[in-house]
Amino acid sequence: MSEQLPYVLVLFYSRTGQTAELASQIGRGVARVGGIEARLRSVPPVSPDTEASLPAVPDSGAPYASKSDLAHCAGLAIGSPTRFGNMAAPLKHFLDSTGDLWLAGTLEGRPAGAFTSTGSLHGGQETTLMTMMMPLLHHGMVVCGLPYSEKSLGDTQTGGTPYGPTHWAGTGEQQPLSNHEKALCQAFGERLARLSLKLAD
Repeated sequence: MSEQLPYVLVLFYSRTGQTAELASQIGRGVARVGGIEARLRSVPPVSPDTEASLPAVPDSGAPYASKSDLAHCAGLAIGSPTRFGNMAAPLKHFLDSTGDLWLAGTLEGRPAGAFTSTGSLHGGQETTLMTMMMPLLHHGMVVCGLPYSEKSLGDTQTGGTPYGPTHWAGTGEQQPLSNHEKALCQAFGERLARLSLKLAD
């Protein structure tokens, strides 16, 4: 049997780095909990090219996810920038490849949640989170959000929803994550890690 700690897979696509920063903050929250770790993984962009044209490993940032990373996670957080109120194509492309895991019921009973970043303040954050939850529910996962007992959820003037962590990046120069957004990401990561350990029992 493996000596490795169980892990929460923080799986994301990020084009300008804002969603990657959300993922990093969620990883920090996971790290608050003993006996489990965060595994950050990204997905490559999709291309109209019919030939593979990207290296198997990215030049920088989180490594690309494999289906094995997903199959063996104790919990899952998926993240994407908003694209017309939905997840970006690269993350959808990866999730669309997991039919074999769905057929086998591999992810059933494990906790999962979603996070997103938008340019405009009302740019479809909540619809993106909700639509990202659809594949999680089809996989039989237990959806995790953020309760209003998290003070930052009531105080934030930037991102943050009960459906999951969000970031308002702005449409001009990219805004860094606010303190409230960071706090909510970390609270979400910690909550997901604790649920992962409990449900694994």
